[in-house]
Amino acid sequence: MKKVVLAVVAGAAVVAAALVPSGPPVSAAMSGFGSAVSAVGKVTWQTNDSVNALAVAGDTVYAGGLFTRIRQPGKVEGQGEAARTYLAAFDRTTGTPTAFAPKLNGAVWSIATSADGKWVVVGGDFTTVDGVARQHIAMFSVATGKLVAGWDPAVSYRVAALAIHGTSVYLGGSFQRVDKAVRNRVAAVALSTGALLPWDPDADNDVYALKASDDGTRVFVGGGFSELNGDDHWALAMVDPTTGAAFDMPAADAIPEPSPDCMSRVRDIDTADGRVFVANAGSGIGCYDGVLAADETTGKLLWQSQCLGATEAIKVIGNWLYKGSHAHDCSKDGGFPDKTGMHHLLVESAINGKLGPWYPNTDAGGETLVGPLAFASGGNDLWVGGDFTTVNGKPQQGLTRFDNAPGGAKPAVPAAPKVSSTRANQSTVSFTTVVDTDNIALSYVLYRGTTKVASWSRSSYSWTKPTVQTFTDTAVRTGQTVSYHVEVGDGRNLSKSPAAAVKIR
Repeated sequence: MKKVVLAVVAGAAVVAAALVPSGPPVSAAMSGFGSAVSAVGKVTWQTNDSVNALAVAGDTVYAGGLFTRIRQPGKVEGQGEAARTYLAAFDRTTGTPTAFAPKLNGAVWSIATSADGKWVVVGGDFTTVDGVARQHIAMFSVATGKLVAGWDPAVSYRVAALAIHGTSVYLGGSFQRVDKAVRNRVAAVALSTGALLPWDPDADNDVYALKASDDGTRVFVGGGFSELNGDDHWALAMVDPTTGAAFDMPAADAIPEPSPDCMSRVRDIDTADGRVFVANAGSGIGCYDGVLAADETTGKLLWQSQCLGATEAIKVIGNWLYKGSHAHDCSKDGGFPDKTGMHHLLVESAINGKLGPWYPNTDAGGETLVGPLAFASGGNDLWVGGDFTTVNGKPQQGLTRFDNAPGGAKPAVPAAPKVSSTRANQSTVSFTTVVDTDNIALSYVLYRGTTKVASWSRSSYSWTKPTVQTFTDTAVRTGQTVSYHVEVGDGRNLSKSPAAAVKIR
C-alpha cells in the first residue's frame, strides 16, 4: 500500500470571472482590443523544440514538451540558453524562467495543476526524474519545486492527457496498465497518494484529452477511440467520475464516424460556465477539424464551428474561445475562404462559435505543421506553446504569451489619400481601409489640414481586400492648395496617414 504523501485536496477550482461582457464583438473603448487579450505578443523566453503542454498554478506557468533548452527573448539558438530537459516553469508576469529545473529522461505530453495551486502533475514518455524512477507520470510541489516522494503510479506507456478534480487525478494516453492492473488508455489515481482508483472507462484506442466538468459530476474523454467499455463511443464521451460508465452525449454525434476518407479525433477539451468545448483534428481532405460546444450536464450540442485545418488547442477566457490550429478555410462559418493562408491563432465567440476580433499568427514547424499545440491561462492572459518559430512575423520559438494590458495592437498606418480636383470649388479624396489584428470595427476620420471634414466606421479583416472610401469636399475654393490626411482608431490607438496636397481648380 502506498503511504499518504499529500493532504487531501477538496473542492473545485474557482472559476475566473469573465473578462469581457457579452454583446458586440468589439468593445475597445477602454482596452484598445476587442476580445479578452490583445494580439501583441509579450516578451517571453523561448524553447529549442516543441512545447506540447502548458498549465498554470498561481503566478507560475509550467511548460512541457520535446525541448531540452530554453533561451532568452530575441536570441537565436545557441545564445543566452539554459538547460531544461523537457520541463520548465516561467513567471506569468515577466515571462522569465524560474529555478524549477528537474531532469527528465523523456518528453512531456501533458500537465495539470490542482485547484488549490499546490501540486503539478506531468505525464509523458519519461521513466526517471532526477534519477528517481517515475513511470510516465510524476508529481511536484509548486511551493518547493521538488518531486513528491512516494507518489509514484507505474504507468506502462505514454500519458498524453491529465486532469485533476477534487481528490482524483485522471490520466489518458496509450498505456494499458497502471500499477500492473489493466487500464486501457484511461485511468484515475488518488491525488493524495497516487494509489490506483477503480475508475475504468476502458478505451479501445488512444486518449488525447480529459477534462472534468465544473461541478465534478462528469469527466469528458476525447481521442481516437471507437469504444468505451465495449460500447460505441467515437472520439468523445461523457462519463461518470466514479463508475466510469458513459452518459448519453448527443453532441458527440456531431463528430463524423470514421471512414476511408475521414477520421476526426478529439485533441483538446475545455469547460466554462456549464459548457464543454471540444476541439477536433481530422485526417483527410475536408474532414471535420472544428470546435463544438455542449451543455456539460445534458451533453446537448449548443453550437459547432466548421473551419478546416486541424484544431490542436483551445482555451476559454470570458466569452471568448481561443483556438490554435492550421485553419485555412472558415467559409462555412462566414469567415475566410481557402487559399488565404494559414491562420494559426484565432478567437471564436464562446456564445455562438462565430469568428471574433483577434488574429495574431505564428508559423508552423516540426512534425505537426500546426504551430500552436497547447494553451493555458491564469484568467487575464493566454500562454501558447507549440512547434512554431515565429510569432507575428518575428523570431520566437516554442512559447509565447498575450495579456490584457491596455493598448493592444495599433491599426496599420493608412497610405496617403489620393486627392484630385477636376471641378471648380471642389476636391475628391479617397483612401483605403486598413487592418488591426485585435479589432474588427475601426473609425476613420478625414482631415483637411487640422479640420475634420468626414468620418466613417468600417469593419476590416486580415483576409479581405481593403475597401476604398471616397469623399467630395465642396468647402474649398478655386486657387487654394489644401492638404488631407486620414486618422484611423480602435478606441484607444490612433494611426495617421501621410498627407497629400492638391490645388483646387
